[in-house]
Amino acid sequence: MKKQTIIVTGASSSIGKEIARCCLENGDNVVINALNAEILTEIFFELGGSENLAMVAGNVSNRVTGIKLLAVAIATFGSADVLINNVGISETRSFFDLDEAYLERFLNTNLKGAVLTTQTIIPQMIKQGGGMVINIGTPLGNDTFSNAFPTVQIATKGTIHFLTLQLAAEFGKYNIRFNTIMPGSVRTLKYKNAVDRNLESRLWNRVGEVEEIAEMVYMVIKSSFITGAIITT
Repeated sequence: MKKQTIIVTGASSSIGKEIARCCLENGDNVVINALNAEILTEIFFELGGSENLAMVAGNVSNRVTGIKLLAVAIATFGSADVLINNVGISETRSFFDLDEAYLERFLNTNLKGAVLTTQTIIPQMIKQGGGMVINIGTPLGNDTFSNAFPTVQIATKGTIHFLTLQLAAEFGKYNIRFNTIMPGSVRTLKYKNAVDRNLESRLWNRVGEVEEIAEMVYMVIKSSFITGAIITT
């Protein structure tokens, strides 16, 4: 398979870090991003710090970060073939407690960051004759909850699902594919213990591991005929 340059946002831990690791282990070039420069540097060396790896620290809700990601990808590896919009936050708060600062934080992180970074990278993909964008979403958008309040997370990440479908239609003529992967209950650092509860509600009767999500992402990356898909794990 052709070696590709894969940009991964939110790569400082859990799913993002494992996606980057999986891509590197399969021989691709990777540009990792995270907000915290110090943590990102630690991850850079944890992943091997090889010539196939580069990094850009910054907030993806600022367009400058996307510009830097593209510039580093081109300068270091000569292309930008795949964008993984993995950055995201999740919290719960009741509806009447949603203040403007809280809403803005979710909109900036879960939606604006993906939109601005995608806007920045797509022109290079068009120039190259194709590419792929994979958005990391959430299956919470398919459910409703009477005793929990992930309202803003659902609203912002759920919007990404519809964005995926529209952009797949809009940019298919340029050979650019858009897909969303919605990890279910996964043993991330944040939910390491919580996800082991209520196993009877899961088809597999177990939680997923971040390595398994990374493997699925990589499978989609290497598929030439998957687009407009919303994949639930």
